[in-house]
Amino acid sequence: MARVGLTTERLVRAGAELADEVGFEQVTVSELARRFDVKVASLYSHVKSSQDLKTRIALFALEELADLAADAIAGRAGKDALVAFGHVYRDYERGHPGRAAAARMRLDPETAAGSAGVRHAQMTRAILRGYDLTEPDATHAVRLLGSVFHGYASLESAGGFSHSAPDSEETWTRILDALDALLRNWPAEPTS
Repeated sequence: MARVGLTTERLVRAGAELADEVGFEQVTVSELARRFDVKVASLYSHVKSSQDLKTRIALFALEELADLAADAIAGRAGKDALVAFGHVYRDYERGHPGRAAAARMRLDPETAAGSAGVRHAQMTRAILRGYDLTEPDATHAVRLLGSVFHGYASLESAGGFSHSAPDSEETWTRILDALDALLRNWPAEPTS
């Protein structure tokens, strides 16, 4: 019988908090059971395995991040939307490093297709409509923005920019300006 008060949602949220504390890779059903002071077996009525738990945390993080991004870009367009979107990803990495790592977890195709990752791509494409990009350039730009936002936030979170000038905040502002300029002046398709 499941312990009173333990639900899958509660375990996933606690797993996400644990990921922020100890790192996403360190999250296990055993560690979560210790947090709740229960036997590991009592959690298996809610999650199948540590991998299932991690997948659920990844889905939770993707949903949470998508909700934050949607709120941030609502009513914005062009550079304002781009900057707000970028700040959400950077702030999420700073405030929730374990969840941010979970959001980057590789999911199987079926799970990914049903996740909030689809919303992230849709929001990115919505922002890019303000820059008049057509396919395949819009897809290239979606990948560029994801790479820059996740990459910068990950490197900054790991301390990669803390040992030199200029300040990483100044660099971040310059990156957002550069992305806006690039998107407004996207290079033409190369001819062979």
